[in-house]
Amino acid sequence: MKVIYITLCLIGAALTSSAQSYELYSPDGQTRIAVNSHHGIHFTVWRHDKIWIPDIQMGLIINQDTLGDDPIQRATTSRVQQLITPPVAIKNAQIPDTCNVLTLYFRRPYRIVFRLYNDAVAYRFETAWKQDSVDVQHEICTIQMPQATRAYFQWAPRWMNNYEHVYQEQPLDSLTADKTAQLPLLMKLPNGADVLFTESDLYDYPGMYFTGNGKGLMEAIYPPAVKSDTTPKKPHWGWDREVYPRETYPYIARTSGHRTYPWRILAFADTDMQLLNNEIVYKLAAPCRLAQTDWIKPGQVAWDWWNDWDITGVDFKAGINTETYKYYIDFAARHHIPYIIMDDGWYVLGDLTRVVPDIDMPTLLNYAREKGVGIILWCSWHTLDQQMDTVLPLFARWGIKGIKVDFMDRDDQGVVNFYWRCAAAAAAHHLMVDFHGAHKPAGLQRTYPNVVNFEGVPGLEQDKWSANIATSTMAVTLPFIRMFAGPMDYTPGAMRNAQPRDFAPIYRHPMSLGTRCQQLAMYVLYDAPLQMLSDNPVAYEKELPCLDFITSVPTSWDQTLPLAGEVGKYLLVARKKGNQFFVGAMTNEQARDLTLSFAFLPPGRHHIVYYADGVNADRNANDYVVQEATVEAGDVWHIHLAPGGGWVARIE
Repeated sequence: MKVIYITLCLIGAALTSSAQSYELYSPDGQTRIAVNSHHGIHFTVWRHDKIWIPDIQMGLIINQDTLGDDPIQRATTSRVQQLITPPVAIKNAQIPDTCNVLTLYFRRPYRIVFRLYNDAVAYRFETAWKQDSVDVQHEICTIQMPQATRAYFQWAPRWMNNYEHVYQEQPLDSLTADKTAQLPLLMKLPNGADVLFTESDLYDYPGMYFTGNGKGLMEAIYPPAVKSDTTPKKPHWGWDREVYPRETYPYIARTSGHRTYPWRILAFADTDMQLLNNEIVYKLAAPCRLAQTDWIKPGQVAWDWWNDWDITGVDFKAGINTETYKYYIDFAARHHIPYIIMDDGWYVLGDLTRVVPDIDMPTLLNYAREKGVGIILWCSWHTLDQQMDTVLPLFARWGIKGIKVDFMDRDDQGVVNFYWRCAAAAAAHHLMVDFHGAHKPAGLQRTYPNVVNFEGVPGLEQDKWSANIATSTMAVTLPFIRMFAGPMDYTPGAMRNAQPRDFAPIYRHPMSLGTRCQQLAMYVLYDAPLQMLSDNPVAYEKELPCLDFITSVPTSWDQTLPLAGEVGKYLLVARKKGNQFFVGAMTNEQARDLTLSFAFLPPGRHHIVYYADGVNADRNANDYVVQEATVEAGDVWHIHLAPGGGWVARIE
């Protein structure tokens, strides 16, 4: 990793100053911010010589004192230029990180740092108070967007939030004082361009949300710090996992006086497609804290809960028991799937050290070890938090490879700190972590790369109880917005597929909305270093061509190459791993014809295997075809996607 800091002259091309006003240009010169200190710190964003964001105001209220209201003492500029090599390559094996930096210093011991990239601007506060502890009453972030801006809202409750809400495209003026919009928040400007707001390096602090005045003005709000909690009384459902705030403090965080605060990110895209390969959240996160990372092994997982342990044709009673999990282990071993998950039900609720009587854990551990399959264990976050010092060393002794931690459903300061505490403790015992019931990713996956996935997404589980959430429109919306923040555990892989007119949510025998090939395409298109196979072994082994493709798809990538896409309509992306390329395409409920250029391939002839919606996939979503051909760089194909359809290919 190489970092270059270049001091720039205050009167040079990158920055000018006059009477408490400053300008900073992006490295390519196409974006600039104009910062001024008139009635607080404000800035305007210009891109391609046009105003994209008229006004953003910032401030930080600590111990009832507002930072940002006092005069700027001095300003410096520099450049960051580095190449990040992530231990877990979610999109790309190398991430160029180049930006120009403006730092404003004030009389009191704090500063505001701006980073301007070609495709984003970010800022944060940094304080150097002598106090070990300060109270943050509020952080001001007020944004005035252009008139006629639209937004993709996920309306969230205050302050229990699982981040699993449906996107609703509405005028930005729909954001009123009684509504709460979660991040990431994508806004569509009147000129058709995109601005996406999110955050990174969220640590010891609550997550950010927005409310508004109904006239295009957005105002940041935050969950207050929690003084005391309450849970349902045992034996009511949730007693071991649902933890609700009962009393709160009159501040959002009590934290160190000497720290950096989260980065506030505004990403820009001239076209929707450009959002698909923007890694600004990762760039701005705190660097990896682990000395060794070679033990972190991304991969696929045979999952039990979505398919309700529904295996047939066996001589034992299927369920949460030793024989059933041996069956999953055998399935994983046969198809070179590195992991299985033992989900909710393997332990006596409230005590992660007590395995239920129907599971012989030593036998299972030995069996999995002999078969070369790793086991990942599901945990209620509340129980894990109470027993962390005991159970993580126990899991390590058992040879467990990771934990799936569920039901946090909050992002106030205390629960955000749980994520960090859990990630660090798990890393100390060489355990990977998959957070479910989780808030959006906000950089933790860089600092602790053993955190290999997050839910915080309205994923395939919704098809067990709803026909209106995990739709094909949602499937082609998530990559542009939710996945911008980081990997997402959507849990694809359904082998029972239906068009909307044929779909029914059946909890114990679930199916998916959209075609079989749309499910296959999710393995190529969705970032998920730990990727689920949600259906059951019997269903997969009846559909071996599909299973063979799924298990051939990597879960980390050398290169991601967006080719086309529009939010909520379709996307087409190529990926590279070693000498192989994969291509995936999906559409919403509208049938679609796409043009695929193979210009991304190296010279020469290449063998391609592709899976396409069958001619009758609009009638029966299970219909698909598999074809083989030869393709050369520069060839152009025309591919057809059925309603809710998909297309995938492997190229060698």
